[in-house]
Amino acid sequence: MRARGRVNEAKKFSWKQYCSKKCQNQAKVTRVEKVCANPNCNKKVSRELAQFKESKSGRIFCSSSCAAIVNNFSKRKIKTCPVCNKQFRGERKYCSNLCRSKVVNPKKKSETERQKEVLNDIKALYGIQGRIPTKKEKPGLARRAQAVFGTWNKAIEAAGFEPNPVLFAKKCFAEDGHKCDSFAEKIIDDWLYSNNIEHQRNIPYPNSSYTADFLIKGKLVEFLGLNGELQEYDKNTKLKEKLAGKHKLKLIKIFPKDLFPVNHLSEIIKTKKL
Repeated sequence: MRARGRVNEAKKFSWKQYCSKKCQNQAKVTRVEKVCANPNCNKKVSRELAQFKESKSGRIFCSSSCAAIVNNFSKRKIKTCPVCNKQFRGERKYCSNLCRSKVVNPKKKSETERQKEVLNDIKALYGIQGRIPTKKEKPGLARRAQAVFGTWNKAIEAAGFEPNPVLFAKKCFAEDGHKCDSFAEKIIDDWLYSNNIEHQRNIPYPNSSYTADFLIKGKLVEFLGLNGELQEYDKNTKLKEKLAGKHKLKLIKIFPKDLFPVNHLSEIIKTKKL
């Protein structure tokens, strides 16, 4: 207990009053010591009391890096893992690699199951196209086939079909009986036949020994299967272009990319004014 006179005197001069010496000594402390707010740090930090009071969050950090770690983490949205329903923060879709693997790679299929899937896909495509697709038409299926059968042709044979001839090397016959110099030309010829577009094969350029692959209503059509691969081939292509220009003939050029992996003949031939 303090004397009334001392209390009144303190009020008169606006002196601070304390209940004990202990509280009076604590009031004289100008710094505060706390543990870093980063839970993975735990370093002791000493700061001015005024600095601590200015902190809106009331947290003290030992360094700017610790502050960034905690602040950036708290700003991330809370997500719920679609596999285990656990809540977490971050940019990932799943809370852990374990949960991700359950969705991305559920149960690894056996080689027999993978072979069966490839064979079913080949048979389905044959039913749609009426022929075996080429590797360039279905690169994804070709990679899967090579992984389980070793080669694309072995997969074709396992499905009960005869492998396709080499695209630009072996002569073959189209559905309308035309003899084609390559399987790629057969694809073009069969497309023209199926779309009821009248066409002729191996039409000579005027006053020249060169021939065009197709003639469609007065327009020459060339399939440039080896464009950019052989110097002599490109030279002959340029000569054909000059001949067509000299005699004012329309020349339509078709490249492998126009056939594989997606057939774009309807954009190149059918929609043009022939």
